[in-house]
Amino acid sequence: MGRLTGQSALYQAMNVAGAAGFVVNGWWHRAVPSASLNVVWALIGGVALWRIWRKGSSTSAM
Repeated sequence: MGRLTGQSALYQAMNVAGAAGFVVNGWWHRAVPSASLNVVWALIGGVALWRIWRKGSSTSAM
């Protein structure tokens, strides 16, 4: 719908939260491959969030 972009912190935060939910669900149901994949996905989202926040803090310091 164009309301959020992949570069927004809100989008990436929802991405990490969703992946974390799937990690818990996968672990609960002993679906270790699924849980592992979602751990990786959450890490990717976490790195994206870190980059967004780092970029935002460097521009506000100028």
